[in-house]
Amino acid sequence: MSIFDTFERKHDYLVCVDSDGCVMDTMNCKHFNCFGPCMVTEWGLEEWKDEILDRWNVINLFSMTRGINRFKGLAMALGEINEKYTRIVGVEALQHWADTAPALSNDGAAKAAAETDDPDAKLVLQKALSWSKAVNAAIVELDESLKVPYDGAKEGLAAAHQFADVAMVSSANRDAVEEEWGKFGLLEHTDIVLAQDIGSKAACIKEMLKFGYDLDKVVMVGDAPGDCDAAEKNGVHYYPILVNHEKESWDEAIAVAFGKLQAGEYAEYGAEMKQKFLRNLGG
Repeated sequence: MSIFDTFERKHDYLVCVDSDGCVMDTMNCKHFNCFGPCMVTEWGLEEWKDEILDRWNVINLFSMTRGINRFKGLAMALGEINEKYTRIVGVEALQHWADTAPALSNDGAAKAAAETDDPDAKLVLQKALSWSKAVNAAIVELDESLKVPYDGAKEGLAAAHQFADVAMVSSANRDAVEEEWGKFGLLEHTDIVLAQDIGSKAACIKEMLKFGYDLDKVVMVGDAPGDCDAAEKNGVHYYPILVNHEKESWDEAIAVAFGKLQAGEYAEYGAEMKQKFLRNLGG
């Protein structure tokens, strides 16, 4: 049975919401302490650790590739490392898989590794899976004080839930996001949790649209270009949570954006917000 089989539409409006870097103030701490360091360890890159970690953070946090799927970010980073520092065996196979696989997840990496006869491809995919599992374990071990919602996020979800069905649409690990959202009472304002195991954000929104929502009554709330792309691929609206201006963004969502959506006046406002979003990331 699919997770979509248990969902019941209750409203005319749908608000899709990303988790890390949007609702949860966890992106920086997860990348600083888990994603980058685990890559350095898995591939033995300690000799160039500082430069590599700086570049990892630019790719995943502070540029137009912010919020990229973990395996896509890994393929990008290892490709650069292969060119600049040391050979990464099988990196081309990893890049090809990251560019073409229908679902970039632990299960997907394990399946691809099992199915390939290329020893270099098998090695790099197995290492990518090992890295991803190490990241998940490291996230669990993070100090709980580091994993909190942004100010205004819970209030924003509650405001959305008054008039819309709310779907968490995240590329993060399901266990992690469900634990975090449950701890802070965010799941009570959420109707369905669509995490990394379900598929890409664009694919998740596409599935939700099968419940018959009018495109003009759907908005994706996110902090990264991938969230915007997922919305645009499905012809729905986008509302940005601006990096380093998260509380102000949630306050405006409650005060302005949700009202514009309900009034059928979102398109022009959304275009203005997209420009603010791009400028904020240097795009």
